[in-house]
Amino acid sequence: MTARLLIVGPQGSGKGTQGVRIAEAFGIPVVSTGDVFRANVAAGTDLGKQVTSIIDAGDLVPDELTSAVVRDRLSQPDAGEGFLLDGYPRNLAQVMHLDEFLGGRDEALDAVIALVVPRDESLARLTARAAEQGRADDTAEAIETRLNIYERETAPILGVYGTRGIVDEIDGVGGLDEVTDRIFAALDARGLRRRSAD
Repeated sequence: MTARLLIVGPQGSGKGTQGVRIAEAFGIPVVSTGDVFRANVAAGTDLGKQVTSIIDAGDLVPDELTSAVVRDRLSQPDAGEGFLLDGYPRNLAQVMHLDEFLGGRDEALDAVIALVVPRDESLARLTARAAEQGRADDTAEAIETRLNIYERETAPILGVYGTRGIVDEIDGVGGLDEVTDRIFAALDARGLRRRSAD
């Protein structure tokens, strides 16, 4: 049983934490673009060098390069039985790149988990996290900007996946276990079986 999943949600929705829990339950790797970029940079790969030069110049990594990095990661043996994507696709161009890649392997996403968290809740969580972790870059303005980018660029991908009938909207407000249980209930309803079903 394979599980090819995508988790989407605004910053502060808890998708990083939930993503790890889901991946562990299904025995699949989390494929986070940030982690993959960092791994390539640390290993000094050609992709890593390209990413470094772009970031050092203060630019955003272009969609084509991001997609190439993700394709490379999804081609590794541990992702053969499934994966959980976090942070990709981030916009409509990347959805097309992913469709092309998966289609070439006669594969498709099984489900898109959309964590729904009100904007003021996301802001409160991110502000609290910034204070706890002493992250000076997490100013109110920076947080607002990131949420605006999510709403403008990433939220529209849910419309595309919604027409395919694979989006499960999950209430992201509540305790960690409560939210995890809601996600598992939605995936169970799709017939996706966890390896460690409790």
